[in-house]
Amino acid sequence: MRNLASSLTRPLLSLGLCLGLAATAQAQDQELNLYSARHYQTDEALYANFTKATGIRINRVDTDDAGLLARLKSEGSASPADVVLLVDAARLWKAEEEGLFLPVKSSLLNQRIPEQLRAKESEQGTAWFGLSTRARVIVYNKMSVKKEDVLNYEDLGAAKNKGRLCTRSGSHPYNLSLFGSVYEHLGAAVTEQWLKGMVLNMAREPKGGDTDQIKAVASGECAIAITNTYYLARMMRSEKPDDRSSVEKIGVVFPNQQSWGTHINIAGGAVARHAKNRANAIKFLEYLSSDAAQAYFANGNNEWPAVASVRPANPALEAMGRFKSETIPVAVVGSHQPKVQQILDRVGYK
Repeated sequence: MRNLASSLTRPLLSLGLCLGLAATAQAQDQELNLYSARHYQTDEALYANFTKATGIRINRVDTDDAGLLARLKSEGSASPADVVLLVDAARLWKAEEEGLFLPVKSSLLNQRIPEQLRAKESEQGTAWFGLSTRARVIVYNKMSVKKEDVLNYEDLGAAKNKGRLCTRSGSHPYNLSLFGSVYEHLGAAVTEQWLKGMVLNMAREPKGGDTDQIKAVASGECAIAITNTYYLARMMRSEKPDDRSSVEKIGVVFPNQQSWGTHINIAGGAVARHAKNRANAIKFLEYLSSDAAQAYFANGNNEWPAVASVRPANPALEAMGRFKSETIPVAVVGSHQPKVQQILDRVGYK
């Protein structure tokens, strides 16, 4: 009997050992493949905290939005991507239109992320979710421009500001999203006249990024420009003397406070169409909507949380004050991108 019991016990012990090893291996194999266009050092803490809380290891591919979308298309069904992070509503809309995202159903994300900051919901679910916001504001040289001359986006194309304006490329997604917003509010004909006026008001050809526009206004190269708020907040929090000097020379306007409100853009995330780790991908997006993650977006990269209940403890954002923002869905703004680009081509906005 002893031999029989021993012979039965050995296989059971072996089976238990194998199951234990399998469970350990499974835990070790928990991973998430992230394709990210966010290049902010503070996001490192976000990813580390997610791994610490869940045991899910994050493998990252970092490049710009265009590079990520091209890679997803070329990889097709063989793509290892589970989550895609992009930094503009127009880019998110375009990726959705090209079938690069997998719509998902998450009651938590629907509860946390306002409806106007996510894709339109279908029977399959929601294709993408805004995770942080930034406003597109007007900056002006306080020595040469009166604030009342730039209270609205429409003023950028008005004759009173001829020779004063500088911008980055009109075709940059940040501008395409702003122009798409104006298109939604004013219609095609008025938007075309407005953009034609902006071209006539240029102090120089469009070039550089948003930070370059702020510095150009401060130096007097031009007198007014448009920028995303987080670029301005970086300079406000900077210890560099040149940045501090530039900030002192400019004024800031949150446009259209007496009409539809200031244009808001987003950084957002989605589950990749061919995600192999779908449960982990949804868990990661839900994590990014948590109070802790939303605070990282605000305090680390000077973005406003998408979740309204989270109040940022960021001195630069607090200094900018409260403002009225537009409420049209960012998905609608993104959908106007092709029509806006055609207008830009017609009016010669480079």
